[in-house]
Amino acid sequence: MLTSTQVPGGLNWLDLGTPDIDAAAAFYGSLFGLRFQSAGPEAGGYGFLQKGGRTVGAIGPLTEGSANSAWTVYFRTVDADATAKAVEQAGGTVRFPPMDVFTAGRMAGFTDPAGAEFAVWQPRETDGLELVNEPGSVSWIELYTTDAETVKEFYRTVLSWDTQDMHMGGAAGGVVYTIAGPAGGGKKTMHGGIMQLPQQNQDAGSRSEWHPYFEVEDCDAAVARAQGLGATVIIPAVDTEGVGRIAMLLDPFGAPFAVIRSATA
Repeated sequence: MLTSTQVPGGLNWLDLGTPDIDAAAAFYGSLFGLRFQSAGPEAGGYGFLQKGGRTVGAIGPLTEGSANSAWTVYFRTVDADATAKAVEQAGGTVRFPPMDVFTAGRMAGFTDPAGAEFAVWQPRETDGLELVNEPGSVSWIELYTTDAETVKEFYRTVLSWDTQDMHMGGAAGGVVYTIAGPAGGGKKTMHGGIMQLPQQNQDAGSRSEWHPYFEVEDCDAAVARAQGLGATVIIPAVDTEGVGRIAMLLDPFGAPFAVIRSATA
């Protein structure tokens, strides 16, 4: 579960790019009990998903000519311009350069060396997410990647992450799952996982991407409710020892996300 939203290098924002903001807001609102609050006409349709008046994420229009609906994860930085330089030096790509978002903060968008998109946020008036780990809010993030070893070094260099490999299913022939988070905090500040995409998935067209896990009170009920609202199940609900019960889905516009009933919840 997340503990590092206020720490440089930690997850501190999350937004969805979608072709239909109203429909996406209705989907996530119904699924997680959230309310959509517009940021105003000057924001181009962008707005905040809130629970009890606290922001758990945001929704906005697709940008950069992208046809793919997706969630973008943002990591906290004290200097977006310096991070952009570090990204380029480490083999990543700047999708859009650092820019001011009114007086809220400064942001920039990047692509890691294996093709996964992410962004950074340099807070000013808007610090970041106001609610995490509670039902309806994000409690974990995960990167499926075509080159785990390269991107682990990339994020260690660019965002000063610590990483720790875990062998799932036994050390011999098992799957390596890497947990990651801001430097110096140990396992208590880990905010996400990194997992190598199997070759068969890559051959089938899977690409590197970050996706969020939303905490729920009942994983199976959340999956059923999501299906009723138009979502597609990728991985049915399954228990993961020491982690909780999880499932992976696509929202009605194809954006991947997961739900989790954490073992520690």
